[in-house]
Amino acid sequence: MSEFVSVVAGEGPAAGLATLVVSRPPTNAMTRQVYREIAAAATDVAGRDDVAAVILFGGHEIFSAGDDMPELRTLTAPEADTAARVRRAAIDAVAAIPKPTVAAITGYALGAGLTLALAADWRVSGDNVKFGATEILAGLIPGGGGMERLARAVGASRAKELVFSGRFFDAREASEQGLIDQMVAPDDVYDAAVAWAVRFLDAPAHALAAAKAGIDAVCELPFAERVAAERRRYVEVFAAGAQDPAPPAVRLP
Repeated sequence: MSEFVSVVAGEGPAAGLATLVVSRPPTNAMTRQVYREIAAAATDVAGRDDVAAVILFGGHEIFSAGDDMPELRTLTAPEADTAARVRRAAIDAVAAIPKPTVAAITGYALGAGLTLALAADWRVSGDNVKFGATEILAGLIPGGGGMERLARAVGASRAKELVFSGRFFDAREASEQGLIDQMVAPDDVYDAAVAWAVRFLDAPAHALAAAKAGIDAVCELPFAERVAAERRRYVEVFAAGAQDPAPPAVRLP
Protein backbone atom coordinates (compact mmCIF):
# COMPACT_ATOMS: atom_id res chain seq x y z
CA MET A 1 0.00 0.00 0.00
CA SER A 2 1.26 3.48 -0.87
CA GLU A 3 2.00 5.83 2.00
CA PHE A 4 2.32 9.15 0.20
CA VAL A 5 0.64 8.76 -3.20
CA SER A 6 -2.97 7.81 -3.88
CA VAL A 7 -5.31 7.62 -6.85
CA VAL A 8 -8.79 9.05 -6.34
CA ALA A 9 -11.50 8.16 -8.85
CA GLY A 10 -13.92 10.81 -10.03
CA GLU A 11 -17.66 10.42 -9.59
CA GLY A 12 -20.80 11.57 -11.39
CA PRO A 13 -19.94 13.81 -14.37
CA ALA A 14 -16.25 13.26 -13.55
CA ALA A 15 -16.45 9.47 -13.71
CA GLY A 16 -13.46 8.36 -15.77
CA LEU A 17 -11.24 11.06 -14.27
CA ALA A 18 -8.51 9.99 -11.83
CA THR A 19 -6.55 12.27 -9.52
CA LEU A 20 -3.01 11.20 -8.64
CA VAL A 21 -2.48 12.86 -5.25
CA VAL A 22 0.94 13.37 -3.66
CA SER A 23 0.56 13.93 0.07
CA ARG A 24 3.73 14.19 2.15
CA PRO A 25 3.21 17.19 4.44
CA PRO A 26 4.28 19.82 4.92
CA THR A 27 5.97 20.43 1.54
CA ASN A 28 5.46 17.24 -0.50
CA ALA A 29 9.24 16.84 -0.62
CA MET A 30 10.26 13.99 -2.90
CA THR A 31 12.10 10.94 -1.59
CA ARG A 32 12.98 7.70 -3.35
CA GLN A 33 9.87 6.16 -1.82
CA VAL A 34 7.66 8.97 -3.08
CA TYR A 35 9.09 8.62 -6.58
CA ARG A 36 8.50 4.88 -6.58
CA GLU A 37 4.92 5.42 -5.46
CA ILE A 38 4.39 8.03 -8.19
CA ALA A 39 5.75 5.62 -10.80
CA ALA A 40 3.48 2.83 -9.55
CA ALA A 41 0.42 5.09 -9.52
CA ALA A 42 1.17 6.43 -13.01
CA THR A 43 1.57 2.90 -14.34
CA ASP A 44 -1.70 1.93 -12.68
CA VAL A 45 -3.79 4.73 -14.20
CA ALA A 46 -2.09 4.25 -17.57
CA GLY A 47 -3.40 0.70 -17.79
CA ARG A 48 -6.89 1.20 -16.38
CA ASP A 49 -9.78 1.13 -18.84
CA ASP A 50 -11.95 3.08 -16.41
CA VAL A 51 -9.56 6.07 -16.45
CA ALA A 52 -9.69 8.45 -19.40
CA ALA A 53 -7.83 11.49 -18.00
CA VAL A 54 -5.58 12.21 -15.03
CA ILE A 55 -4.98 15.16 -12.69
CA LEU A 56 -1.68 15.54 -10.81
CA PHE A 57 -2.33 17.24 -7.49
CA GLY A 58 -0.35 17.97 -4.35
CA GLY A 59 -3.29 19.27 -2.36
CA HIS A 60 -4.71 22.75 -1.89
CA GLU A 61 -1.63 24.15 -0.11
CA ILE A 62 1.41 23.07 -2.13
CA PHE A 63 2.26 21.09 -5.25
CA SER A 64 5.84 20.18 -4.29
CA ALA A 65 8.90 21.97 -2.96
CA GLY A 66 11.17 19.48 -4.74
CA ASP A 67 13.55 16.81 -3.55
CA ASP A 68 13.96 16.01 0.13
CA MET A 69 17.36 17.60 0.60
CA PRO A 70 18.12 16.10 4.06
CA GLU A 71 17.66 12.62 2.58
CA LEU A 72 19.63 13.52 -0.54
CA ARG A 73 22.57 14.72 1.53
CA THR A 74 22.89 11.32 3.24
CA LEU A 75 23.43 9.43 -0.02
CA THR A 76 26.72 8.11 -1.32
CA ALA A 77 27.56 8.67 -4.99
CA PRO A 78 26.27 5.20 -6.02
CA GLU A 79 23.10 5.75 -3.99
CA ALA A 80 22.66 9.16 -5.60
CA ASP A 81 22.91 7.51 -9.01
CA THR A 82 20.16 5.08 -7.99
CA ALA A 83 18.06 7.95 -6.69
CA ALA A 84 18.48 9.78 -10.01
CA ARG A 85 17.29 6.71 -11.88
CA VAL A 86 14.28 6.36 -9.58
CA ARG A 87 13.42 10.04 -10.09
CA ARG A 88 13.68 9.74 -13.88
CA ALA A 89 11.55 6.59 -13.88
CA ALA A 90 8.79 8.40 -11.97
CA ILE A 91 8.80 11.47 -14.21
CA ASP A 92 8.90 9.33 -17.35
CA ALA A 93 6.03 7.18 -16.06
CA VAL A 94 3.88 10.28 -15.61
CA ALA A 95 4.83 11.62 -19.04
CA ALA A 96 4.06 8.24 -20.61
CA ILE A 97 0.47 8.03 -19.35
CA PRO A 98 -1.34 7.58 -22.68
CA LYS A 99 -4.20 9.84 -21.63
CA PRO A 100 -4.65 13.59 -21.18
CA THR A 101 -2.92 14.75 -17.99
CA VAL A 102 -3.14 18.09 -16.20
CA ALA A 103 -1.09 19.35 -13.26
CA ALA A 104 -3.12 21.34 -10.74
CA ILE A 105 -0.44 23.54 -9.16
CA THR A 106 -0.83 25.25 -5.80
CA GLY A 107 1.58 27.03 -3.46
CA TYR A 108 5.02 26.11 -4.76
CA ALA A 109 6.43 24.08 -7.65
CA LEU A 110 10.17 24.08 -7.06
CA GLY A 111 13.00 21.92 -8.35
CA ALA A 112 11.74 18.40 -8.88
CA GLY A 113 8.22 19.69 -8.24
CA LEU A 114 8.52 21.86 -11.34
CA THR A 115 9.91 18.89 -13.28
CA LEU A 116 6.91 16.78 -12.23
CA ALA A 117 4.50 19.50 -13.35
CA LEU A 118 6.27 19.72 -16.71
CA ALA A 119 5.61 16.02 -17.28
CA ALA A 120 1.88 16.78 -17.60
CA ASP A 121 0.20 17.76 -20.86
CA TRP A 122 -1.38 20.89 -19.40
CA ARG A 123 -0.71 23.01 -16.32
CA VAL A 124 -3.19 25.04 -14.27
CA SER A 125 -1.74 27.27 -11.57
CA GLY A 126 -2.99 29.49 -8.82
CA ASP A 127 -2.06 33.13 -9.38
CA ASN A 128 -0.07 33.11 -6.13
CA VAL A 129 2.17 30.12 -6.94
CA LYS A 130 5.95 30.43 -6.80
CA PHE A 131 8.03 28.47 -9.30
CA GLY A 132 11.73 27.81 -9.57
CA ALA A 133 14.37 25.49 -11.02
CA THR A 134 16.07 25.77 -7.64
CA GLU A 135 18.50 22.84 -7.66
CA ILE A 136 21.57 25.01 -8.23
CA LEU A 137 20.95 26.71 -4.87
CA ALA A 138 21.93 23.37 -3.34
CA GLY A 139 24.88 22.93 -5.70
CA LEU A 140 22.96 20.55 -7.97
CA ILE A 141 21.23 20.63 -11.35
CA PRO A 142 17.72 19.53 -12.34
CA GLY A 143 17.33 15.78 -12.80
CA GLY A 144 14.61 13.50 -14.05
CA GLY A 145 14.71 15.15 -17.45
CA GLY A 146 13.99 18.51 -15.83
CA MET A 147 16.39 20.57 -17.95
CA GLU A 148 15.20 18.93 -21.15
CA ARG A 149 11.54 19.59 -20.36
CA LEU A 150 12.24 23.13 -19.19
CA ALA A 151 14.21 23.96 -22.35
CA ARG A 152 11.46 22.48 -24.48
CA ALA A 153 8.89 24.66 -22.74
CA VAL A 154 10.70 28.01 -22.65
CA GLY A 155 13.66 27.71 -25.03
CA ALA A 156 17.33 27.18 -24.32
CA SER A 157 18.25 30.75 -23.35
CA ARG A 158 15.46 31.19 -20.82
CA ALA A 159 16.02 27.71 -19.44
CA LYS A 160 19.67 28.51 -18.85
CA GLU A 161 18.82 31.72 -17.01
CA LEU A 162 16.33 29.94 -14.76
CA VAL A 163 18.64 27.00 -14.05
CA PHE A 164 21.79 29.13 -13.62
CA SER A 165 20.09 31.51 -11.17
CA GLY A 166 17.75 29.12 -9.38
CA ARG A 167 15.55 32.13 -8.74
CA PHE A 168 11.92 32.04 -7.72
CA PHE A 169 9.40 33.49 -10.15
CA ASP A 170 5.68 34.04 -9.95
CA ALA A 171 2.75 32.59 -11.84
CA ARG A 172 2.46 35.57 -14.15
CA GLU A 173 6.03 35.11 -15.37
CA ALA A 174 5.46 31.37 -15.63
CA SER A 175 2.47 32.08 -17.84
CA GLU A 176 4.40 34.55 -19.99
CA GLN A 177 7.19 32.00 -20.47
CA GLY A 178 4.78 29.21 -21.40
CA LEU A 179 5.38 27.08 -18.30
CA ILE A 180 1.72 27.15 -17.35
CA ASP A 181 -1.33 27.18 -19.59
CA GLN A 182 -3.95 28.67 -17.28
CA MET A 183 -3.78 30.93 -14.23
CA VAL A 184 -6.73 31.11 -11.84
CA ALA A 185 -7.53 32.13 -8.28
CA PRO A 186 -5.88 29.82 -5.72
CA ASP A 187 -9.17 28.27 -4.60
CA ASP A 188 -10.15 27.48 -8.20
CA VAL A 189 -7.08 25.47 -9.23
CA TYR A 190 -8.47 21.97 -8.82
CA ASP A 191 -11.86 22.82 -10.34
CA ALA A 192 -10.13 24.40 -13.34
CA ALA A 193 -8.07 21.23 -13.80
CA VAL A 194 -11.24 19.15 -13.68
CA ALA A 195 -12.91 21.41 -16.24
CA TRP A 196 -9.97 20.94 -18.61
CA ALA A 197 -9.82 17.17 -18.17
CA VAL A 198 -13.52 16.24 -18.37
CA ARG A 199 -13.66 17.47 -21.97
CA PHE A 200 -11.77 14.34 -22.99
CA LEU A 201 -13.61 11.67 -21.01
CA ASP A 202 -15.74 10.59 -23.96
CA ALA A 203 -13.07 10.99 -26.62
CA PRO A 204 -11.71 7.86 -28.42
CA ALA A 205 -8.96 6.60 -26.14
CA HIS A 206 -6.86 5.01 -28.88
CA ALA A 207 -6.86 8.23 -30.92
CA LEU A 208 -5.95 10.38 -27.92
CA ALA A 209 -3.08 8.04 -27.03
CA ALA A 210 -1.76 8.11 -30.59
CA ALA A 211 -2.08 11.90 -30.82
CA LYS A 212 -0.24 12.37 -27.52
CA ALA A 213 2.56 10.02 -28.52
CA GLY A 214 2.89 11.71 -31.90
CA ILE A 215 3.10 15.22 -30.48
CA ASP A 216 5.58 14.15 -27.80
CA ALA A 217 7.73 12.47 -30.44
CA VAL A 218 8.20 15.79 -32.26
CA CYS A 219 10.79 16.78 -29.67
CA GLU A 220 12.22 13.35 -29.01
CA LEU A 221 12.86 11.67 -32.38
CA PRO A 222 14.89 12.55 -35.48
CA PHE A 223 12.77 14.04 -38.26
CA ALA A 224 12.60 10.89 -40.42
CA GLU A 225 11.58 8.79 -37.43
CA ARG A 226 8.96 11.37 -36.43
CA VAL A 227 7.37 11.27 -39.88
CA ALA A 228 7.40 7.48 -39.97
CA ALA A 229 5.95 7.24 -36.48
CA GLU A 230 3.23 9.75 -37.29
CA ARG A 231 2.29 7.81 -40.44
CA ARG A 232 2.24 4.52 -38.52
CA ARG A 233 0.02 5.94 -35.79
CA TYR A 234 -2.33 7.48 -38.36
CA VAL A 235 -2.80 4.12 -40.05
CA GLU A 236 -3.29 2.36 -36.70
CA VAL A 237 -5.92 4.87 -35.60
CA PHE A 238 -7.61 4.77 -39.01
CA ALA A 239 -7.76 0.97 -38.91
CA ALA A 240 -9.15 0.97 -35.37
CA GLY A 241 -11.71 3.62 -36.25
CA ALA A 242 -12.92 1.59 -39.22
CA GLN A 243 -14.26 -0.94 -36.73
CA ASP A 244 -16.25 1.69 -34.84
CA PRO A 245 -19.54 3.36 -35.79
CA ALA A 246 -19.11 6.34 -38.07
CA PRO A 247 -18.28 9.49 -36.04
CA PRO A 248 -20.61 12.48 -36.28
CA ALA A 249 -19.87 14.88 -39.10
CA VAL A 250 -17.83 17.94 -38.19
CA ARG A 251 -19.99 21.07 -38.10
CA LEU A 252 -18.36 24.27 -39.24
CA PRO A 253 -18.85 27.25 -36.92
